[in-house]
Amino acid sequence: MDNKNSILLIDPTFDPASAPSCNLLVKVGSKSFSYAIVNTETKKVNAVFDEQECENGAKKLIDRLKTDIYLGLPYQEVKIAVHTPNSIAIPLELYTADNLSSNAQFFTENHSGNLYVAHQSHFGFNTIFSLPTNTDEAINFASGKKYHENAGLLALAEQMKETALVLDFTVGSLSIIYLNNNQIIFQQSYEIDDIQEFNYYLLVMINQLNINASCNIYLTGIVHKNDEKYNCLLKYFNTIQFLTINNSLDQQVLDDMPAHYYSSLLALYQCG
Repeated sequence: MDNKNSILLIDPTFDPASAPSCNLLVKVGSKSFSYAIVNTETKKVNAVFDEQECENGAKKLIDRLKTDIYLGLPYQEVKIAVHTPNSIAIPLELYTADNLSSNAQFFTENHSGNLYVAHQSHFGFNTIFSLPTNTDEAINFASGKKYHENAGLLALAEQMKETALVLDFTVGSLSIIYLNNNQIIFQQSYEIDDIQEFNYYLLVMINQLNINASCNIYLTGIVHKNDEKYNCLLKYFNTIQFLTINNSLDQQVLDDMPAHYYSSLLALYQCG
């Protein structure tokens, strides 16, 4: 344990000298921060760090960079998924790399001015995003690939063919993807203070998107069967499942944790 809100799980056989054969997966939420180390040769998850209820996820990354020896290792590849309110999805047929800056006019908050593109070829769109200045500075600790926060969820959603609502929880926030006919209909992130606020956002989605009770519900992140969030969903939906990674990763280091806790983090391994 690192402090009351964080946990660091390390495979006792992990040798930091093997970092050049590993990927570092990083997920920076609005108020959470997590990372995983995955050996690309053995497909073994060597470490997972997670901190919930940060004051600021990007600031936590900056702080950890000063003290965490595992973040400074020379990895084969670094993949970083970051929360930002400044993003827009562009259909592939409308996307032009020469005209990226024109999309910044649709961003809702001040940003660094650096634009990134996350390609979602499976669903037929690209996500163009920019980050707050302090976040942009934080994620440039390595020459890694930058992704929108929902990148892991989108990678998980690629295996779904049915109508589905996918919800990824941290202690204080929620990311959502709604799919219909193998198309992304809606995606959004919310900060949630209590169960009443969660119920409000849920009802807004149900009503505006015409989601019925037979929709398949998939949960990942910090949520448990019969907790208040799970029971709230049961009021409106018939089928609720926990979403786990469907790949060959050896996750023995997480054997004492619920299997769905870090699905969206580990799914970054699948992102190109």
